[in-house]
Amino acid sequence: MGGVTEPARDPGLQPERTRLAWRRTTLSATVAATLAAKAALHDSTSAVGVVACAAVCVLWLGFLLVANRRIRALAADGRPPALAPRQATAAVLCTVAVAVCATALVV
Repeated sequence: MGGVTEPARDPGLQPERTRLAWRRTTLSATVAATLAAKAALHDSTSAVGVVACAAVCVLWLGFLLVANRRIRALAADGRPPALAPRQATAAVLCTVAVAVCATALVV
């Protein structure tokens, strides 16, 4: 009996899509950090605005570090390792902290 065989799965597609998603997310975080810094320093350069701008920049750099490590891991040969819980937690905390800073700047 001639069974139907499924085509071989290309293991390179999923890591490629994930790597591109990390790049898009990094670009979005860059835009958000830039807008937050602009809002913090737009009207006047108060101490609170400078501190908020510095906090957003540090958080953006932290997220950029996590994303860059993940992008490099996904670009390596072979099967990429799973995202470590510590890196996932750092990415989430940076994202939430930037959102909190942005909310504080708007309100």
